[in-house]
Amino acid sequence: MGMGKAPLFVRPPTDAERQALEDALRSPDAFVLRRAQIIRASAQGEQVGVIAPRVGFSGQAVRNVIRAFNAHGVAVLQPRSRRNRVIYSSFDTAGAEALRALLHQSPRLFDKPTSVWTLDLAAEVAYERGLTAWRVSGETIRATLARMGVRWRRAKEWITSPDPEYARKKARPILTGCSASRTRCGGAGWPIQPCTPGKMGTTPGA
Repeated sequence: MGMGKAPLFVRPPTDAERQALEDALRSPDAFVLRRAQIIRASAQGEQVGVIAPRVGFSGQAVRNVIRAFNAHGVAVLQPRSRRNRVIYSSFDTAGAEALRALLHQSPRLFDKPTSVWTLDLAAEVAYERGLTAWRVSGETIRATLARMGVRWRRAKEWITSPDPEYARKKARPILTGCSASRTRCGGAGWPIQPCTPGKMGTTPGA
C-alpha cells in the first residue's frame, strides 16, 4: 500500500511573526482574523481537515493560506495585495473548479448589491471565500477561465436555478389556458376571450 501525502503545516513563525499574528487575532477584519486563526492552528499542529470547517474555508483554501505564509510570512494577512506583477495566488485545478462553481451563483448570495458578475467582483468574492490567499486581478480570473476553455462572456451568463429544467423553461416559456392556444379560444383572427373552466365558448353573433 502506497503512502499518502504528508500533512501540510506552516513553518515555525519567528518572534516578530508571532507578534503580528497575535495582533491579527484581534483584528475587526474577518479576512485577516481567519487567516491568523489558520496560521496559529497549523502552528499548533492541527491538520487542514480540522481547521477548514472551523474557519468556514475549504481545505484547498486553508492549504493556500498555509503555503502563502510559508513563502511570504505575515504578508498573507494583508487584506488587499497590490502585487500585480506576481500572480502568486493563481488558481490550481481545484481552485479553478471552485471558481467555475462560484460563477454559477448570483453575486447577491454573497451579499453583493448586483446580480451581474464582473471580473473584479469575481476576484473579490473568490478572495472573500478563501479560493485565493491573495486578492487577484480581474485578468487572473479571465486567464483562469481561459485555461479551462471558458470565455468570460459566456461565464458571466452562467447563473442558473437549482431546478435542472430552468434553462429549458427560460428558453421556451410554457403557456397555459387561452395563451397556450389562441385557436381553441376563438381562432387566430378573434380577440382572446376569457376562458371559464367547465364552460364552452360561444361564437359571437350565434
